[in-house]
Amino acid sequence: MRIYIASVFVDDLEKAQDFYVNKLGFVVKDSVKNEHFWWLTVTNPDGGTELLLEPNGHPAAQAYTEALRKDGIPATQFLSDDVEAETAALKEKGVEFTTEPTDYGHSVVSAFDDTCGNLIQLVQLKNQ
Repeated sequence: MRIYIASVFVDDLEKAQDFYVNKLGFVVKDSVKNEHFWWLTVTNPDGGTELLLEPNGHPAAQAYTEALRKDGIPATQFLSDDVEAETAALKEKGVEFTTEPTDYGHSVVSAFDDTCGNLIQLVQLKNQ
């Protein structure tokens, strides 16, 4: 068994697609529209696990994302080979960081705002 799709709730699918593709460099894997429904996943340019950009229209999803954000808890984590360089490159693209790269001994992390209701953490594992 392996992870196929993970998801994050977003408040605007068009804005999320623009951010995750044009700012972060992911590619659209699946984009299926049917009336009021839109199934949208992105993935790494070389494939792998997909990230479902899930509309947060349900009140429970809204409460969940608001609580995470209020408490400064990332909705998910993305792995980076070099968090400091990645943070600098994303800042050049206009991505706003809420936490600067911080070395915790076993890892280096930073966090950014995905503009769609979430904080996302970048993680560089130092002892792989």
